[in-house]
Amino acid sequence: MGDPSNKAGKLEKLIELNDELENYFNNTIIPQLFVDANLILRKFTPAAMKHFKLSDSDVGRHIEEVSNNIRFPTIVENISEVIGSSKDLEKEIQTTDKVWYQMNILPYIIKKENRTNGVIITFIDINDRIQILKGYEKLNRNYENIIHSISHDIKGPLSNIEGLIRILSETSKSEEDNRQIFHMLSESVVNLRRTVEELADIENDTEFAREPERVNFENVIEDAKLALRDKIAETRATISTRIREAEIRFSRKNVRSILYNLLSNAIKYRKPTVEPAITITTEKSGEYILLRVCDNGVGIAEDKQQAIFNRYTRLHDNVEGTGVGLFIVKGMVEDMGGTIEVESKVGEGTTFTIYFR
Repeated sequence: MGDPSNKAGKLEKLIELNDELENYFNNTIIPQLFVDANLILRKFTPAAMKHFKLSDSDVGRHIEEVSNNIRFPTIVENISEVIGSSKDLEKEIQTTDKVWYQMNILPYIIKKENRTNGVIITFIDINDRIQILKGYEKLNRNYENIIHSISHDIKGPLSNIEGLIRILSETSKSEEDNRQIFHMLSESVVNLRRTVEELADIENDTEFAREPERVNFENVIEDAKLALRDKIAETRATISTRIREAEIRFSRKNVRSILYNLLSNAIKYRKPTVEPAITITTEKSGEYILLRVCDNGVGIAEDKQQAIFNRYTRLHDNVEGTGVGLFIVKGMVEDMGGTIEVESKVGEGTTFTIYFR
């Protein structure tokens, strides 16, 4: 028979460890859940109770029964995946209170038995980052509005002014005619001034995107995919990644805009009968960090490959767009001391390579 005092010591140690875990869960301000290997909710922090509207009666229930509170349809599958693989999983979700979180599912491993006995799920508030993402979406839409204003709202008043001046210079008019023409000139000038002021406001919107910071490529790729999710679903595009260099010091908003534009183009310029297949890779090369976006689209003729970086260049009239995306990308990269290159074959696809310094 075993030593009773030894058994008592082990039991006391287990109780102590359980008390420590209880104390941790009761005092942390981070929303966390502990789900066991049978997908039963065993513990949660007070922050999780508040944000996910959980109650003590939810302890002991299958996670599927409370998953609606978390508002993420694949959470059960994701937990099972982590238990099966013993590998961390990270995703962005929105809860029922409309708050965005980065969800990290970590395997709870029993070291002595070398097996996963459940998961600990942590939720980090990224609402500010999502709001920035929405702001960037607005900024991208504003780029198109700028071009529309240049081609219509500015050209229109200028043409009116030119025409009215020509009328004044060609023939003498009555005083009443002159008053009417001057009134029309005044309206055109007011219209032009208003448009210029609006463009100046849009220009100021870009100031928030210039400060460098530590940027995680995978997070930014997910942001861009989120922004393009409707296009991705509509075209059945597949996006694969090989991230060998995880981070870069750059303006996060600029990196996100670069990826957004390159992914958007890869989807836009697809072959009509082929689903888009896009690969994103990062790696270190000397003093540079390289980002590559490769697609299987229509490709770019060799004599057009430099022109695509010019403002307003459009190679295909049947594809929506304004022709400023790659011009903006090139400017963002070069402003920070980097370069962008393109390799392409018509009918085979295109690879853009960004050299971040």
